[in-house]
Amino acid sequence: EWRAVLVMRRSAPTLLALISLIVTICDAQDTCPEVRIVGLGDADQLAILQGCPGIPGASGPKGEQGLPGTKGETGAQGLAGKAGPPGAKGAAGEPGFPGPKAHHKSFHLFLSLICTEARNCQELLRKGKILSGWYTIYPQGCNATTIFCDMDTDGGGWIVFQRRWDGSVNFLRDWDSYKRGFGNQLTEFWLGNDNIHFLTSLGPCELRIDLRDFENNYYFAKYASFRVLGESEKYKLILGDFLGGNAGDSLSYHKDMPFSTTDQDNDMSSFNCATEYKGAWWYNDCHYSNLNGMYWLGAHGSYADGINWKTGKEYHYSHKRTEMKFRPV
Repeated sequence: EWRAVLVMRRSAPTLLALISLIVTICDAQDTCPEVRIVGLGDADQLAILQGCPGIPGASGPKGEQGLPGTKGETGAQGLAGKAGPPGAKGAAGEPGFPGPKAHHKSFHLFLSLICTEARNCQELLRKGKILSGWYTIYPQGCNATTIFCDMDTDGGGWIVFQRRWDGSVNFLRDWDSYKRGFGNQLTEFWLGNDNIHFLTSLGPCELRIDLRDFENNYYFAKYASFRVLGESEKYKLILGDFLGGNAGDSLSYHKDMPFSTTDQDNDMSSFNCATEYKGAWWYNDCHYSNLNGMYWLGAHGSYADGINWKTGKEYHYSHKRTEMKFRPV
């Protein structure tokens, strides 16, 4: 018995300390698992089973920053968002430096080199277009113009800018109509003063006028050069020498004259020749020719208001058909 008492005395301080620790830990929780003390025997060993967790300790010091991780792969592209409202208009920029001076001739030459289409009826003829009719040409650069080509008369290659055929088109028109052009491609037309000016400004041209009476007799007149100036100069007629023809020369009288219509009197007369002689022409004081006059059926009683050619059948005969045409020389 005295040995048991001796063992208990030796173990008492250790046992009391452990019991106090267990009580302190378990006070931190509402419930603790059952505590069992085992192993108090001759070997003087102690074991505690199923203890409660202790109170969390204070946070330790912050650790050093770790090394950066590797870059992840790019994710899939998201859907595009809605466009935002337009921003405010920015301030005007500084003026730029002046550009180089234009060289119009070189520029047009460049355009003509890159455009391989025919520039006129002569080039169409050389390309094998042998039938007279309406064609599209590219006279400057690659800008298209529709014209009637006479491929039969005097070697062909003529651009026809006036044709009287059967009286189906009214030629007694105002300035703007003659400026723009009018008519019917199948019968009668005026190509337009703007077009005539443009086409004759591209290089020297010769002029031919063909006439036909109601007895089917043919007449013609040719001129060495032909050009019509722009609207600012009233489409003035620039005409070269008369080269011949059985119609005689009834156009040289109109050389250097501006164009006149019923609403633009630019002639040298004291009255309006276009109104008096019912046409539109390069009237002087007034005319030797009036190919845009009234379409009378041959001989007519009125004076000089028909399709007249003075050196042919004079002022009381109106021709059945006429064509005015030019081509490059």
